[in-house]
Amino acid sequence: MTATIALIAHDSRKDDIVSFATTYAPVLARHRLIATGATGQRIQAATGLPIELKLAGPSGGDTQIAAEICDGDVIAVIFLVDPLYAQPHEPDIQALLRVCNVHNVPLATNLSTAEVIIHRLAKQQVAHLIYNPVAGQGTGEQDLELIRQLLQPHMSLHIHLTTAEIDPEELVNEAIAANADIVIASGGDGTVSAVAGALIGTGISLGVIPRGTANAFAAALGIPRLLPIRAACQVILAGNTLTIDAARCNGLPMILLAGVGYEAEAVDLASRELKNQWGAMAYLMAGWQMLGVQEPFEAEIEAEGETYHIQASAITVANAAPPTSVLAQGAGQVIYDDGLLDITIATSETKMQAVTTMVKMLGSALVGADAQQQNVLHGRAKDIKITTTPPQKVVVDGEVIGMTPIYLECIPNGLSVLAPIAGGLLS
Repeated sequence: MTATIALIAHDSRKDDIVSFATTYAPVLARHRLIATGATGQRIQAATGLPIELKLAGPSGGDTQIAAEICDGDVIAVIFLVDPLYAQPHEPDIQALLRVCNVHNVPLATNLSTAEVIIHRLAKQQVAHLIYNPVAGQGTGEQDLELIRQLLQPHMSLHIHLTTAEIDPEELVNEAIAANADIVIASGGDGTVSAVAGALIGTGISLGVIPRGTANAFAAALGIPRLLPIRAACQVILAGNTLTIDAARCNGLPMILLAGVGYEAEAVDLASRELKNQWGAMAYLMAGWQMLGVQEPFEAEIEAEGETYHIQASAITVANAAPPTSVLAQGAGQVIYDDGLLDITIATSETKMQAVTTMVKMLGSALVGADAQQQNVLHGRAKDIKITTTPPQKVVVDGEVIGMTPIYLECIPNGLSVLAPIAGGLLS
């Protein structure tokens, strides 16, 4: 489902459409192109643009293009016609005209109208949506249709669906190669993190449409939890851009946080079935179960040229985090643009002490104050290495990635994001 431009020309107008495509190649290159056989071959030879060739006009190529218009993928048709001497075997403008009128698709039949369309497209932002269809509560098709309705009238929207075989990073690289203005990630925090990781250092803005279980990054951006898809699309269309830090953990992209010990075990315990049934409550239920069984561990932490040895039940290293990411709140807030990572170390001897600690840390986050608890330590560093005895599970941006040891590094000003002008951690 990619924003597509169709190119057709009668025989006497093929030189004109080749010249047109050569002149406006930079605009055409940002879209998927389809064309009837001979027309597409000539444009391809002259410009080098990738074009999906349909059948020749007399063999039904124009009918194939009409079918794509009906499917909703075509955003414009350039059909240069010969009004005086068109041959009987050449494509018929009337059938395409009817389909374009039915589906409200602009159709140019001469160079002047073609230039009007191409100039409009040149001013329109090109957005590539990386969409995880299995995220959320099983409403993938309806959610995608809503996103299309909200965004397509305002931008050229190219839609890429993630699969088990296709890594989101591959899809982002395609978008970068196509000179995208915006790349939008729609799914859970794992999908968002993968897309963001591929955008680090590119300067291309990241848009986020939350459809996962926790949606912590969307919360950190200040995207409202009520009607999140509509709210997120409004944020994207508003175009307010912020530059924030990014990070890597063992080479993997990290935009939120890494958890060692308790948090990783809780995330691992919250199965897909549990999340589908209970949503974000699944993490609370899993976390409650872990309170009684999580054993303290020995940790060696290397940061800023110093080495520290400490006993811990949970270690959290955060780049950005909303107040609800309780175990990241050792200082009451996580600073997202200081070029440093926040590390919070917590330990507890009893289940009650663990509950009390987390309640106090949540309160500290809500008021933005230091937790000031004896069993909670906090610091900031640009890079951090954590080794534990015994090895502990590690979760990064909601996905369990393996076991300790881990090495984390901050990437200052690494990511451009579309966020509300006010609200959330990024206000």
